[in-house]
Amino acid sequence: MIALFRRLAACLLVSGICPFVSSAASARPNILFIFADDQCYETIGALGLTDIETPNLDRLVHSGTTFTHAYNMGSWQGAVCVASRTMLNTGRFLWRAHAVEPKLKEEAAAGRLWGQLMKAAGYETYMTGKWHVQIPAPQIFDHVTHVRPGMPKDTKAGYQRPIEGQPDPWSPYDPKFGGHWAGGKHWAEVLADDGESYLANAAKSDKPFFMYLAFNSPHDPRQSPKKFVDMYPPSRIKVPKNFLPEYPYMEGMGAGKRLRDEQLAPWPRTEYAIKVHRGEYYAMITHFDVQIGKLLDALKATGKADNTYIFFTADHGLAVGHHGLLGKQNMYEDSLRPPLIVVGPGIPKGKRVDARVYLQDIMPTTLELAGAAKPDYVEFNSLLPLIHGDKSQQYEEIYGAYLKGRQRAIIKGDYKLIHYPAINVYRLYNLKSDPMEMHDLINELDDAGEVNALKVALAKLEKKMDDPLVDATAR
Repeated sequence: MIALFRRLAACLLVSGICPFVSSAASARPNILFIFADDQCYETIGALGLTDIETPNLDRLVHSGTTFTHAYNMGSWQGAVCVASRTMLNTGRFLWRAHAVEPKLKEEAAAGRLWGQLMKAAGYETYMTGKWHVQIPAPQIFDHVTHVRPGMPKDTKAGYQRPIEGQPDPWSPYDPKFGGHWAGGKHWAEVLADDGESYLANAAKSDKPFFMYLAFNSPHDPRQSPKKFVDMYPPSRIKVPKNFLPEYPYMEGMGAGKRLRDEQLAPWPRTEYAIKVHRGEYYAMITHFDVQIGKLLDALKATGKADNTYIFFTADHGLAVGHHGLLGKQNMYEDSLRPPLIVVGPGIPKGKRVDARVYLQDIMPTTLELAGAAKPDYVEFNSLLPLIHGDKSQQYEEIYGAYLKGRQRAIIKGDYKLIHYPAINVYRLYNLKSDPMEMHDLINELDDAGEVNALKVALAKLEKKMDDPLVDATAR
């Protein structure tokens, strides 16, 4: 009952209809959404999972609530970011987001996308950086600057490298390779500049703001200034415990040697190559972290920080050597899970929530904070009840999929069941006792009731999700 009254009071404050508070205190909060690209959940120093320096992300962790098990459902194509961002901006689960993708022009005309819903709630909206949704960003937001492509243009020299004992043909800090350096200034720094300008503009306005700041970092080509690269020599980097020279089901699961992401390092994977790639990955995240610090300082300078909610996440995780893989086109935790942090008025500080959520739950959370009703078509759920302890579970089970018939997964209880339909291979992990997913239980427990129950639950979940695999199986 106490929790109910607390939540009611918070909602009244946010929606500005409490008669006992000043108009300033009851003003609708500002929303600052900071979006990374390809950042794994383990890459924040304060979480203690990886030797990485992220002082500004650490500030967010200490200042707010961290969701330790946020997931992206997967993708209908190799560019997982497209599916993730389409789900985020339409509010729909994976396959229904895929179905609506060709109709985004009609969706935008009806004002159904995230930025438009915030604008309808009275917000001034801003966007800069990576969009990768199949509708022009200026049709969705009031202010748009530097819309970037899905990834910076790469070069042939950046693939199948490095080979120990041979000169490296590519450099993460040499501007001649373009990529994030195209235009003369690193794209992360350009985006931070845009964000600072947006915040300075918002400081002059009485309207609440919604800012969608989408970095291309730390997506490859993983480039950053030399001083950041020098922070992470191979001698500092630890190879993941679940490192493999090659994942045995790469081809059958649709993430084989022809997949662009997997071509970045040579086969078989070597510890040296993975150390170099992880070092460049960490360097880019630390450089990106500096830009986040600029944004946090700029927000403080507006005088509006006390009435601003900050959401930080990424579109998905990334393997970078886990399980012999480099990309995000798989059902393992490192690739499905990004970080997710919420900071703002009334948000508990230093709290960690272990309940499994989807990163796209951020979208309806902001609608609730804005005092806007969640449309019927939005399938994701607000994070606020979990943050305030009003419930302990968001979803009974987590769904994962990649391509129409290549990979499926269900996470239920302590277990994750992975299925590769094209080759009819199942893999089973106990995430509680084996969080690194190193011990496949499928041959040990194949006849156990738990496995059959998970297979049935996965089949039901596929049907619930309008999974095209269901129709293919029926045929």
